[in-house]
Parts: sequence; structure tokens; C-alpha cells
Amino acid sequence: MMPFSSPEVPLLLAELKPGRPHQFDWKSSCETWSVAFSPDGSWFAWSQGHCIVKLIPWPLEEQFIPRGFEPKSRSSKTDPKGRGSPKEKTLDCGQIVWGLAFSPWPSPPSRKLWARVCPQALDFSCLILATGLNDGQIKIWEVQTGRLLLNLSGHQDVVRDLSFTPSGNLILVSASRDKTLRIWDLNKDGKQIQVLSGHLQWVYCCSISPDCSMLCSAAGEKSVLLWSMRSYTLIRKLEGHQSSVVSCDFSPDSALLVTASYDTSVIMWDPYTGEKLRTLQHVLDSQLDYTRDVHASSLRSVRFSPEGLYLATVADDRLLRIWALELRTPVAFAPMTNGLCCTFFPHGGIIATGTRDGHVQFWTAPRVLSSLKHLCRKALRSFLTTYQVLALPIPKKMKEFLTYRTF
Repeated sequence: MMPFSSPEVPLLLAELKPGRPHQFDWKSSCETWSVAFSPDGSWFAWSQGHCIVKLIPWPLEEQFIPRGFEPKSRSSKTDPKGRGSPKEKTLDCGQIVWGLAFSPWPSPPSRKLWARVCPQALDFSCLILATGLNDGQIKIWEVQTGRLLLNLSGHQDVVRDLSFTPSGNLILVSASRDKTLRIWDLNKDGKQIQVLSGHLQWVYCCSISPDCSMLCSAAGEKSVLLWSMRSYTLIRKLEGHQSSVVSCDFSPDSALLVTASYDTSVIMWDPYTGEKLRTLQHVLDSQLDYTRDVHASSLRSVRFSPEGLYLATVADDRLLRIWALELRTPVAFAPMTNGLCCTFFPHGGIIATGTRDGHVQFWTAPRVLSSLKHLCRKALRSFLTTYQVLALPIPKKMKEFLTYRTF
């Protein structure tokens, strides 16, 4: 059952603003280019501009939450090293921060094996945060202490986006304005293991499928590239947008891929077949005129909800939109100025957005009890490709549902 029967307005739960900056170098800027929750939902990271990243324990302190929306209970988690409740951290990165990514938690047994083989290697048995910087560097931080662990060098321009493999093997992918993606192995002290070339423009976004089989990269081009995370080779190019693609994201079961473009549309793809399944227009076809001010509704960010039933999009028309997968129109709108990025809380119910002013806003998101058939589809698609589903001896209608041709 849909929680929104008609378009509604998500409630603004809280807004964080940076303090008054000191006299910074003229190259610094105030934009919040990236926001991120840790996979377990215990931390929130915010690139608040002027080279600073704020690491905030979640849930927020009560004074940030409007009356009536206080957390039911504060987190009782304590520092595993016995230092008490986690505290807010300020990371001074020395350069404008564009990309943020938390590692999965905790690190896998393979890390312990490598530590035995190479005792001098750094200990990553902790939650870490990767930050992509304006000078092409990537800095790796220990979240609990705010300690700098590694500095990764290789990119020749801004590191625009970062993504860890969800499996926990500490493989990090970076996307840069130098038109490349680079693969780093933090298990081996940040060794660069691959450079992926193929884009002709700045690479804005990279997303790894939850099953760790595919990587999608979006650049200032009308197409996106799909790569194999096993062989680091190009699988296919997805073409369909009319302008630069700037954001992409996989569904939680890896069966869908969404891409957002300056052409004011989001396209939903089957990444296994390359088929375009649905287009979500932020401007009506009758209003589209690429010779005029189409950039007023240019997309900035798109993200799947944790259960895979909703999308959130941020556009230059000053709106945050929430879409239900089975509908072609938004189920909720929220007014926001100068939005740049968005992400869902990993346990659902909240969307965080970042703005050009360096602010972060937290909005209510649909809470839905997934149907049994969607849970079954999600479970099956987590390990079956589209081609494997189509080969099953089951009715056609069931195949259409399992491959998201019907909802």
C-alpha cells in the first residue's frame, strides 16, 4: 500500500549549517558536494565546504530535531575500544572536498589474513571514510578517532566521487575530472590496482552494484559506461540521454540502474541487457525546449531507497522529488534551494540533502512495509541475472515481474 496517495511535502526534520568560516584561501568554496551515512547508520559525513568534513554520530543530538520528531532512543553503542560514546569529528582535508564514501563495517576475515602475511600493513578493522579532494588526492580516515590513515595519489585532477565495494573487501573506486576511474586496494596499503579509461569528459559519478559484479560511471557525456568489477573491462555503453549524465545508482538487488542527466530526465535501465525500462521526466515533454532554459530543471543527484521501492532526485528547479518505482510521477515534493546531492538513511525513513550554501537538510521519506512478492523478487534478483530469470521454467507474467517489466 502506498504511503502517499497524492503528492505531498516531506517534512524538514533538521538543518545543519556550517559555522562562520575563518579567512580561508581564495580557492576554497562553501558547497556541500557530498553527504553520506555509514552503512550501519551510526555516522553521518558532510562536506561542509572550506576543506572541512564533519563526522556526526547518528542520531543527531536532540537540539537539532524539531519538537515531535525526537529520536525514540539514543544509540547505546559505545566505542569498541572503550572510550565512551562517539563524538563529533572535524576533518581538515586541506583541499576542497568533492567525494565521500564510508567503508562497509566491519572489515572481513581476509583483512586479518593479510595482516598475518604482511604484519606492517595498516589495521583497517575499523570504520573508515574516504575523501576525494580538489588536487586529485584521496585521504583515508579512521572514523572513530578522526586519524588520517592513508593518502592515495594518482589522479591528475579533482576526485569527484568515491565508492567502496559493498562486500567489505576494502576495494575503493574513484572517479575524477582527469577522465579516469581508478581502483585501489586498501587491504594492501592503498595500492592502485587498475586504471579505467574510456570517458572523453570529466567523470562525475561512480556506483558499484550491491552484488559487486558491475561498476557504472557517468561523465559529462550523453551515455554511461558499465564495467565488470571482476575483470575491470568494459561491458557496454548505455545510450539514451540527450545531455550530460551526472549521477547514477544501482537498486539494492542490483537488478536496476538509474541515471540522471542535465536533460531533466532519469532513465531506469536493466544493466544486464542494456534495455531502457522507464523514463522519469522532470519537465513535461510539451515544455521541453533544448534551445531555451532547459537547465532550470537539470538533474543533480538520484538515489534508490534502501528497500528499493523509491527514488529520490534533486534538480536545479529547487525541488527534492520522491518517486515510487511503479509510478511515472512523483509521490512527494519538497522545496529546497540550490540542491546538489542526496542520500537515504540506510534503514529508511530519512533523506539527507546537501546544498551550494554548505547546508545539510534532513527530510522525512516514505516508510513502507515491502510486499512479500517484492521481498521474494529482491532476494532472487540478488543472485540471478536477467538472463538467468528468463531461462527459468516459470510463467511469462512471473518473469516480467521478476525482471521489473511490470511492478
